[in-house]
Amino acid sequence: MPYRYLLPALLLPAAPALAQTTPAPTETEAVQATIRAFFDGMRRADSAAVRRTLAPGAVFHTIGSRSGQPQLRPEKPADFVKAVGTPHPQVWDERISFGPVLIDANLASVWAPYEFYLGSTFSHCGVNSFQLVKLADGWRIAHIIDTRRKEKCK
Repeated sequence: MPYRYLLPALLLPAAPALAQTTPAPTETEAVQATIRAFFDGMRRADSAAVRRTLAPGAVFHTIGSRSGQPQLRPEKPADFVKAVGTPHPQVWDERISFGPVLIDANLASVWAPYEFYLGSTFSHCGVNSFQLVKLADGWRIAHIIDTRRKEKCK
Protein backbone atom coordinates (compact mmCIF):
# COMPACT_ATOMS: atom_id res chain seq x y z
CA MET A 1 0.00 0.00 0.00
CA PRO A 2 2.71 2.66 0.69
CA TYR A 3 4.03 2.20 -2.89
CA ARG A 4 0.97 3.86 -4.41
CA TYR A 5 2.07 7.11 -2.74
CA LEU A 6 5.68 6.73 -3.86
CA LEU A 7 5.15 7.36 -7.60
CA PRO A 8 3.24 10.66 -7.15
CA ALA A 9 5.87 11.80 -4.64
CA LEU A 10 8.65 11.06 -7.15
CA LEU A 11 6.86 12.89 -9.98
CA LEU A 12 5.96 15.99 -7.95
CA PRO A 13 9.39 17.67 -8.31
CA ALA A 14 9.14 17.24 -12.11
CA ALA A 15 5.82 19.12 -12.36
CA PRO A 16 7.37 22.63 -12.59
CA ALA A 17 9.72 21.44 -15.34
CA LEU A 18 6.79 20.06 -17.35
CA ALA A 19 4.93 23.36 -17.03
CA GLN A 20 7.79 25.21 -18.80
CA THR A 21 7.10 23.95 -22.31
CA THR A 22 8.14 27.19 -24.04
CA PRO A 23 11.46 28.56 -22.79
CA ALA A 24 11.91 32.31 -22.61
CA PRO A 25 13.85 33.67 -25.58
CA THR A 26 17.47 34.46 -25.01
CA GLU A 27 18.55 38.07 -25.29
CA THR A 28 20.25 37.26 -28.60
CA GLU A 29 16.99 35.82 -29.96
CA ALA A 30 15.06 38.85 -28.71
CA VAL A 31 17.50 41.25 -30.42
CA GLN A 32 17.27 39.25 -33.66
CA ALA A 33 13.47 39.20 -33.42
CA THR A 34 13.39 43.02 -33.35
CA ILE A 35 15.52 43.20 -36.49
CA ARG A 36 13.41 40.55 -38.22
CA ALA A 37 10.26 42.51 -37.32
CA PHE A 38 11.81 45.62 -38.90
CA PHE A 39 12.39 43.83 -42.23
CA ASP A 40 9.10 41.90 -42.09
CA GLY A 41 7.32 45.23 -41.71
CA MET A 42 9.27 46.65 -44.64
CA ARG A 43 8.35 43.66 -46.84
CA ARG A 44 4.66 44.08 -45.94
CA ALA A 45 4.83 47.88 -46.52
CA ASP A 46 3.64 48.23 -42.91
CA SER A 47 5.05 51.51 -41.64
CA ALA A 48 3.48 51.04 -38.18
CA ALA A 49 5.28 47.70 -37.75
CA VAL A 50 8.60 49.28 -38.75
CA ARG A 51 8.02 52.25 -36.42
CA ARG A 52 7.40 49.89 -33.46
CA THR A 53 10.94 48.49 -33.83
CA LEU A 54 12.59 51.91 -33.51
CA ALA A 55 13.76 53.62 -30.33
CA PRO A 56 12.79 57.26 -29.82
CA GLY A 57 15.43 59.39 -31.51
CA ALA A 58 16.69 56.57 -33.76
CA VAL A 59 19.36 57.53 -36.29
CA PHE A 60 20.02 56.11 -39.77
CA HIS A 61 23.19 56.47 -41.86
CA THR A 62 24.41 55.00 -45.10
CA ILE A 63 27.92 54.89 -46.44
CA GLY A 64 28.07 55.54 -50.14
CA SER A 65 30.42 57.27 -52.51
CA ARG A 66 30.36 60.41 -54.56
CA SER A 67 32.93 60.93 -57.28
CA GLY A 68 34.71 57.81 -56.05
CA GLN A 69 35.09 59.17 -52.51
CA PRO A 70 33.44 57.55 -49.45
CA GLN A 71 30.61 59.61 -48.06
CA LEU A 72 28.56 59.27 -44.87
CA ARG A 73 24.96 60.28 -45.48
CA PRO A 74 22.34 60.69 -42.76
CA GLU A 75 18.84 59.46 -43.49
CA LYS A 76 15.74 60.51 -41.60
CA PRO A 77 13.99 57.53 -39.99
CA ALA A 78 10.64 59.33 -40.36
CA ASP A 79 11.22 59.63 -44.12
CA PHE A 80 12.10 55.93 -44.33
CA VAL A 81 9.02 54.88 -42.34
CA LYS A 82 6.82 57.08 -44.56
CA ALA A 83 8.39 55.58 -47.72
CA VAL A 84 7.78 52.04 -46.43
CA GLY A 85 4.06 52.79 -46.05
CA THR A 86 3.73 54.63 -49.36
CA PRO A 87 2.42 52.30 -52.06
CA HIS A 88 5.20 51.04 -54.32
CA PRO A 89 4.90 48.57 -57.19
CA GLN A 90 7.41 46.03 -55.90
CA VAL A 91 8.08 44.44 -52.52
CA TRP A 92 11.16 45.81 -50.76
CA ASP A 93 12.86 42.59 -49.76
CA GLU A 94 16.03 42.91 -47.72
CA ARG A 95 17.41 39.44 -47.07
CA ILE A 96 19.77 39.45 -44.12
CA SER A 97 21.95 36.93 -42.39
CA PHE A 98 23.03 37.43 -38.82
CA GLY A 99 26.68 37.81 -38.03
CA PRO A 100 27.93 38.55 -34.53
CA VAL A 101 25.42 39.72 -31.92
CA LEU A 102 27.15 41.42 -28.99
CA ILE A 103 25.21 42.35 -25.87
CA ASP A 104 26.17 44.20 -22.71
CA ALA A 105 23.35 45.03 -20.32
CA ASN A 106 20.88 47.17 -22.34
CA LEU A 107 23.06 47.64 -25.43
CA ALA A 108 23.31 45.30 -28.40
CA SER A 109 25.40 45.52 -31.56
CA VAL A 110 24.55 43.37 -34.59
CA TRP A 111 26.41 42.81 -37.86
CA ALA A 112 24.07 41.69 -40.66
CA PRO A 113 25.17 41.21 -44.28
CA TYR A 114 22.28 41.62 -46.72
CA GLU A 115 21.05 41.46 -50.29
CA PHE A 116 18.28 43.82 -51.34
CA TYR A 117 15.68 42.92 -53.95
CA LEU A 118 12.93 44.96 -55.58
CA GLY A 119 10.40 42.22 -56.03
CA SER A 120 12.47 39.37 -57.41
CA THR A 121 15.10 41.63 -59.03
CA PHE A 122 18.45 42.03 -57.27
CA SER A 123 19.25 45.68 -56.51
CA HIS A 124 22.30 45.85 -54.23
CA CYS A 125 24.06 44.32 -51.25
CA GLY A 126 26.12 45.36 -48.26
CA VAL A 127 26.22 45.12 -44.51
CA ASN A 128 23.90 46.58 -41.88
CA SER A 129 25.31 47.47 -38.50
CA PHE A 130 22.59 47.82 -35.88
CA GLN A 131 22.79 49.33 -32.42
CA LEU A 132 19.84 48.40 -30.23
CA VAL A 133 18.81 49.46 -26.75
CA LYS A 134 16.66 47.53 -24.34
CA LEU A 135 13.88 49.80 -23.13
CA ALA A 136 10.93 49.06 -20.85
CA ASP A 137 9.02 47.53 -23.78
CA GLY A 138 11.94 45.48 -25.15
CA TRP A 139 14.75 45.79 -27.67
CA ARG A 140 14.49 48.75 -30.06
CA ILE A 141 16.74 49.88 -32.91
CA ALA A 142 18.63 53.06 -32.00
CA HIS A 143 21.02 53.27 -34.96
CA ILE A 144 21.39 51.64 -38.35
CA ILE A 145 24.38 52.26 -40.59
CA ASP A 146 24.86 50.36 -43.82
CA THR A 147 27.05 49.95 -46.84
CA ARG A 148 25.63 49.62 -50.34
CA ARG A 149 27.19 48.20 -53.48
CA LYS A 150 26.22 46.33 -56.63
CA GLU A 151 29.36 44.24 -57.05
CA LYS A 152 31.15 41.65 -54.92
CA CYS A 153 27.88 40.61 -53.39
CA LYS A 154 28.29 36.87 -53.15
